[in-house]
Amino acid sequence: MDKLIIFDTTLRDGEQAPGATLNEREKIEIARQLVTLGVDVIEAGFPISSPGDFRAVNRIASTVKGVVICGLARAVTKDIDAAYKATKPARGGARIHVFLATSKIHMQYKLKKAEDEILRLATESVKYAKKYTRDVEFSPEDASRTEPEFLFRVLEAVIKAGATTVNIPDTVGYAYPAEYGALIRSIHERVPNIHRAVISVHCHNDLGLAVANSLEAVKSGARQVECTINGIGERAGNASMEEIVMAVKTRRDSFPHVTAAINTQEIYKTSRLVSKLTGFVVAPNKAIVGNNAFRHESGIHQDGVMKKRSTYEIIAPEDVGFTGTSLVLGKHSGRHAFEKRLAEMGITVSGDELVRAFEKFKELADKKKNVYEEDMVSLIEDEINKPAEIWQMAAVSYASGTHVTPSATVRLKKQGRGFSVTSTGDGPVDACYKAIEKITRIKTRLLDYRIEAVTSGKDALGEVAVRVQSGKKIAMGRGSSTDVIEASAKAFLNAVNKLASKKKGPDGTLPL
Repeated sequence: MDKLIIFDTTLRDGEQAPGATLNEREKIEIARQLVTLGVDVIEAGFPISSPGDFRAVNRIASTVKGVVICGLARAVTKDIDAAYKATKPARGGARIHVFLATSKIHMQYKLKKAEDEILRLATESVKYAKKYTRDVEFSPEDASRTEPEFLFRVLEAVIKAGATTVNIPDTVGYAYPAEYGALIRSIHERVPNIHRAVISVHCHNDLGLAVANSLEAVKSGARQVECTINGIGERAGNASMEEIVMAVKTRRDSFPHVTAAINTQEIYKTSRLVSKLTGFVVAPNKAIVGNNAFRHESGIHQDGVMKKRSTYEIIAPEDVGFTGTSLVLGKHSGRHAFEKRLAEMGITVSGDELVRAFEKFKELADKKKNVYEEDMVSLIEDEINKPAEIWQMAAVSYASGTHVTPSATVRLKKQGRGFSVTSTGDGPVDACYKAIEKITRIKTRLLDYRIEAVTSGKDALGEVAVRVQSGKKIAMGRGSSTDVIEASAKAFLNAVNKLASKKKGPDGTLPL
C-alpha cells in the first residue's frame, strides 16, 4: 500500500486568504498542532515575501520537530537562497518548493517569456536549489491550463535537473475531475522519467471541485496532496485536508492502495484552532468539521441514528474528535429523540407527563430554531413540575460604588412570615445571592449568569437567567425588572424555589 503524503499549506497558501494574517506565535502554535495531527510536510511560508514571513518560517523550522518544513520560492536565486536559510534548521528535513508559470496566458501576460526561456529558468532554478537540499519540489504554475505537450517537457526537464516532487497545480480552480484525472494519467504515460519523482496535486476551489479533483488525481496515481485546514486559501480556498483524509479513509473501496498517516481524532481540534486564530468561522454545514456535520434534527434521521448510527452517519464523530451532541432538538424532532435527550440530562418523565412535555416542547420549537438544554430544564420545571412559590420576594436594596464594600438587604416572605438579612459580597448581585442563601439555607453554586435587554430605551426591561447547582442537581431561574440587580435577585430566588420545592432523594440531593 502506498503512503499518501499530506502536504499542509495552511501557513502559506491558507494565510493568503484575505483577512487571515497570522503572527509568528500563532503560526508556531498551528505548526505544532499540525505535527500532532500527523501531516508529512508543512509549507511554513514564502520566506522572501517579507522579513516577518522569513522569521516565522525560520522559527518553525527551529522549534517544530518530526516533520518536513518547506519554504516557497519563485524561480529566482534570491528566493531560493531565502527559502534555504529559513528552512535550514529543520530537524525533520527541509524542502525548497520552486514554482514558475507555464500556461500560455501566464507566460504571455504575466511573465512575457517564451516556452524555451521558461524551460531554461525552470531547469536552472531546480539545479540551484538542489545545491542546498536533496528535497526539491517544482510546480509549473497553472498546470491545468498549460498545453499538455509543453507541460510534459517541463516535468521531464525538472526531474532530470533533480526535482524529487513535481506538483500539478490547478491554480485557478479551472479543472474538473475527469479532465484532471486524465491529466495525471497522461503524465505517467508521457513523461519518461516520472518514476523518479512523486506526483503532487494542489487544487483550488473556485468551482467547488478542489477536493473532488484531488481525489480523482489520487485515484490516477498522485501520491502527494497539497491542502489546508478547513480549506482556507486564496479566493474560494484550497482543497480541504480533513475532507480528503476522511474520504480516503471512509471509501477504502475506491482507494484500496493508499493510506494517510493522519491522527484523525485531532482533526476537529485542529480545525477549531485554525478557525480561532485566523478569525475564519467554520460554516455549520462544512463537511467533517462543521457544527452540524454530525447533528440530526429530522425525527426520521434521529430515530435511525439512535437505532443504528450507520443508517445516517458514514463517519463516527469520535473518529475526527467531535464530542458534541448529535441530536439537535427542533420542530422536526420526534418524541423518541426528545425523551432520549431528557434521559441524557438526568430527567425522567413518562406517561401523561411526557405527552404534556412533548406538546410544550413543540410549541417552543415553533418559536425557536434550536432548543437547548437550558430551555429543556426550564420547560420541564415551569410547565410540567412547576414548583410552588415557597419564598416570595418582598424587597431588595443594595449599596455599591467606588471604595464602598458592596452590600445587599433582602426581605423574603414564607407562609406570611417575613425574613430579612443583610450580606456583603464581591458585588451587589453576589451580596443579594448570599443573603438569599442565608435566609433559605440552601447552599448553591452559580454555574451561569446571563443578562439581556428585553425592550429598548433607557427604561429597558432587563431579563436575567441563571443556572445554579445544589448537590448534584441543577435548576434554572429567570427574573426581569428595569433594575438589573432586582432582576438578578428574582432569577436566583426563582431557581432556589425550584430546588426548595423538591424532596430530597435517597442520596440526600435535590432532584431536578
